[in-house]
Amino acid sequence: MAELTYKVLVRKTEAKEKALARNAEGVKKAADNIKELADDTASDADALGAKSVDRDSLAECQELAKVIRGVSEGAITYAAKTADTAKAAKAAGDQARTTHAGFQEAFDRSDVDGLEKVSRDWFEQE
Repeated sequence: MAELTYKVLVRKTEAKEKALARNAEGVKKAADNIKELADDTASDADALGAKSVDRDSLAECQELAKVIRGVSEGAITYAAKTADTAKAAKAAGDQARTTHAGFQEAFDRSDVDGLEKVSRDWFEQE
């Protein structure tokens, strides 16, 4: 198992933050595309109604538009939650960097040999 250091933790946290932000953007784009499909389907239903198409076909098209709009609303809600998660991850990463960066700086400046081998319990007691 690889050694977990502050620097490794920061790199991994930043990678997760970026991945969550990318995923949130992707979900938002998909939600927007689904909304466009719902709008197009609703427009098609209106056009069918204007052309005196049979009521069953018109009702099916309107029902499809309604279902797609529901999917769109769900996707938009999910996209908002994903964006919230990405923001929370960024805030947690920022807090971790703010809280622990001083320890890493002190460790990097130290000229004491073997400092990485000192027990965590000792550091906590100090």
